[in-house]
Amino acid sequence: MPVIPHTIRCLSLRVIAPDVYEVVFTKPEGFSFRAGQFVLFDVPLIENRDDIQTRAFSIASAPSEAALLFVIKLVPHGRASRWIAELLHEGTEVTMRGPFGMFVLDPATQKPFVLVATGAGIAPFRAYILDAIDRGDRRRIDVLFCVRTQADFFWIEDIEALARKHGNLGLHVTLSHPSADWNGLTGRVQAVLPDLVSDFMAVTLYACGNPEMTKDVKRLALTQWGMEKKDVHVEGYI
Repeated sequence: MPVIPHTIRCLSLRVIAPDVYEVVFTKPEGFSFRAGQFVLFDVPLIENRDDIQTRAFSIASAPSEAALLFVIKLVPHGRASRWIAELLHEGTEVTMRGPFGMFVLDPATQKPFVLVATGAGIAPFRAYILDAIDRGDRRRIDVLFCVRTQADFFWIEDIEALARKHGNLGLHVTLSHPSADWNGLTGRVQAVLPDLVSDFMAVTLYACGNPEMTKDVKRLALTQWGMEKKDVHVEGYI
């Protein structure tokens, strides 16, 4: 089936952490997706607007929300990064294609979910959480979110507020390069996870973010933590 392009309009964009943008677009009428899927944007080259390539971004909004939300980590000299920082602004129209991908919560499992994210990899997990709440899913969801320093955190207050309201949701944050005054968890997710999960065979694990992290988490899950392949889901991107 051919993918129909949609024209969407930027409603807002703002910096929410160093080199991290939160971008909101209009949602096309009739556009539907599953939490965890991604779309492709047509991204022009700054020096030649006729030179178009597509770039993939996970949808951070839940299917029930009225607009489409994305969180984008800038990469030095990257095509999409320059487009966002130099060209995109409120009111800009963008061509979008999708949705794509199968990085979605497994509807067949009854196991609790453990969601592991670094940086912008938290995007699909925001969609997971809100969609699960919308559907009345009361399974346990634990989120482990890792960034380098305290300044790199974003959306923490919103997820913590949801966790206070919904007892089945837990948020755990860790820093890989903490300052001296940090009193929370420290270390990469690979080191922190075994202290948070008492029985890996009893959970379904999702990891999203830095490709090196996702590959390593998958390796550890299958070789050291005793998990079955069907319970390990990863999606790596910068």
